[in-house]
Amino acid sequence: MTTLKKQVKFSGLGIHSGHRVNLVVKPSKKPGIFMRRVDMVGTDLIPATYDNVGEAKLRNTTIGQMSGAHVQTVEHLMAALFMAGITDAVIEIDGAETPILDGSAAEFLKEFLASGVTNGKMKKIIVRREVVAKASEILRELPWFVRAKLWVMNTIAGRKSNGFVKLSPNDGKALRVKATLVYPEKIIGTQSFEYSYDGGKQSVQKFIKEVARARTFGKYSEWEYLKKRGMGRGANENNVIALNDAGDGTLNKILWPDEFVRHKIIDAIGDMFCSGGFVVGNLESYKGSHAMNNLVLKKLFSDAANYDIVDVEK
Repeated sequence: MTTLKKQVKFSGLGIHSGHRVNLVVKPSKKPGIFMRRVDMVGTDLIPATYDNVGEAKLRNTTIGQMSGAHVQTVEHLMAALFMAGITDAVIEIDGAETPILDGSAAEFLKEFLASGVTNGKMKKIIVRREVVAKASEILRELPWFVRAKLWVMNTIAGRKSNGFVKLSPNDGKALRVKATLVYPEKIIGTQSFEYSYDGGKQSVQKFIKEVARARTFGKYSEWEYLKKRGMGRGANENNVIALNDAGDGTLNKILWPDEFVRHKIIDAIGDMFCSGGFVVGNLESYKGSHAMNNLVLKKLFSDAANYDIVDVEK
């Protein structure tokens, strides 16, 4: 097992709720990552696992039961836990959503590494057979009126629902992620980025240097629409890259021209850590989403022939 040497605290706004929330990541001897809603009396620990994802919208991943104890937008936190090598922790939180901080994984990861991590084992999940999750599969599960609304929105925006997320075998040494975005907005257009994690210090440093600070993004004109529907209420110029209405620029500075797709690497790694370990294989995300990331894990674990599990020293 691998856990923190001392607890780490965070405080900030939930990007969708807009509520201030306090979060404490505590060392744990219990195997796995768990959330505890300290603002709710008598609730059990919430496992941060793919089969306990209550909802995976296009914009976030939620663990737990939507009708009860749950925590939204866990993906940036999960990515930072993974990159720090933390396999075991209890995360106490006094609200329904993790703090967005600066919109990336950088602040979480910085504090975890500063705390120090114990030596232990990380479970390796080696992909043996290819599995694919398609956007069309996600759409089929939605109510017809939601599908109709998405079709109208995508048609107006000039977007096609032809994305997929694929896991496939490789040489068994690393998680190699390739993410591709295709947006009609000129400032994004088509962007691809590749990142490889092999468990070594160099790959962690590469993540810190090239990926960790990449922020979430959205159109400024969409904020009012989202806020009316209980989303985006904590978004501001400090935690979101805001695209202008024309789609040819941003209202705040970007760190890299392809910061948008680099952020998708964070989302993908965070969602993959809901597997409960270090997924070893090629992960290709083409116009991917949190829902497709979750579905591809469900497909992976649906057949024992799709994967092998081994414990390795971390």
